[in-house]
Amino acid sequence: MHAAIDATHDPQLRSWVASANQPGGDFPIQNLPFGRFRVAGSGRPLRIGVAIGDQILDLQAARLVEGCDMNALMAAPAAERLALRHALSQGLRADSAQQNQWSQALVAQDRAEMALPCDIGDYTDFYTSVHHATNVGRQFRPDNPLLPNYKWVPIGYHGRASSIGVSGQRVHRPQGQTMAAGASAPALGPSRRLDYELELGWFIGQGNDLGTPIGMGAAEQHLFGVALFNDWSARDLQGWEYQPLGPFLSKNFASTLAPWVVTLEALAPFRAPFERPATDPQPLPYLDAPGHRAQGAFSITLEVLLQTGRMRAAAQPAVRLSCTNTTRAAYWTPAQLVAHHTVNGCNLRPGDLLGSGTLSGPEPHEAGSLLELARSGRQPVELPNGEQRSFLEDGDTLTLRGWCERAGAVRIGLGEVSGVVTG
Repeated sequence: MHAAIDATHDPQLRSWVASANQPGGDFPIQNLPFGRFRVAGSGRPLRIGVAIGDQILDLQAARLVEGCDMNALMAAPAAERLALRHALSQGLRADSAQQNQWSQALVAQDRAEMALPCDIGDYTDFYTSVHHATNVGRQFRPDNPLLPNYKWVPIGYHGRASSIGVSGQRVHRPQGQTMAAGASAPALGPSRRLDYELELGWFIGQGNDLGTPIGMGAAEQHLFGVALFNDWSARDLQGWEYQPLGPFLSKNFASTLAPWVVTLEALAPFRAPFERPATDPQPLPYLDAPGHRAQGAFSITLEVLLQTGRMRAAAQPAVRLSCTNTTRAAYWTPAQLVAHHTVNGCNLRPGDLLGSGTLSGPEPHEAGSLLELARSGRQPVELPNGEQRSFLEDGDTLTLRGWCERAGAVRIGLGEVSGVVTG
């Protein structure tokens, strides 16, 4: 079952919130993403809001929800969530009878302090880009870059939820063990190969009971939406610690999430077929379904921007490092991640986060990490101001952006997620 295109996606819809009608904006009335906020400096409890143009509609003040429990809203049945989307669309469109009342429930985004969109109980990070997996495999295992299970199994590991922060996070350079080339023993010190990872974070809505797998036909009914996600990585720590059990301190020191969750309903116009090369193994039956083959993927364009401390001091804008699309980068879909995660009976809960893993496309300029762009430091990235980057340095601000667009639909955005590296 997939969310359908309906009246809320009508390209002709306009909002009485004028900024929502600006071409190319992230938050037109066709989007309506959810987040948690409060007026900056107020110290008040967090509220549930919906982004509309450059404003936030306070759902409690607009009398659309009771209380401010985002996880409870995410856990609501899909039909209830769809009804709320329709109510929001009706109330925010031009000439709505709710305009006078709801205009009092708006808060300008530049006056808001954003928080994580929900309480994240568990976080699983997957490895859904075959191009990233191959590129990284060449760095760590040049003789065997892509392990034989990759094209059969959506690979993932259990990450650390406590260190996930919201956009604007200050990322402290982590310490850990590294083994220098030719050394006889490891040393403890700060990472010198700090990296970013261009990811998407898929949020669970309704959970499942322990021991009850979620089949492909129902998987999307358990997904609430998606947000931009940066899973910072210390590559030198990773290279020393990752065998035999995978990453640990190289990943758990920080991850940064965008404040807005774009719902699956909003993504309906941007679906794409799930396609697997004929020469590759086809998914096992529990990861396959005819409807999923037809439109189980999503087309989301993603870009990475870097502003160094020197660029910021000179008032120079951030520069693009790479750009790709999920249809080129993702080997596994979010529905397949849910089905595989629960096939053994694992129970997911509202607010759980499934990271996509680094999303790298097939071409060099589509790489989702500096490890790939700079060839593990062998080919530093040249910046317009003459600086170079093999890995991130203190003072660097890394920003991810994402959006969906196609002919016949209004462009919607995922906003952005930024973080700054500190010593």
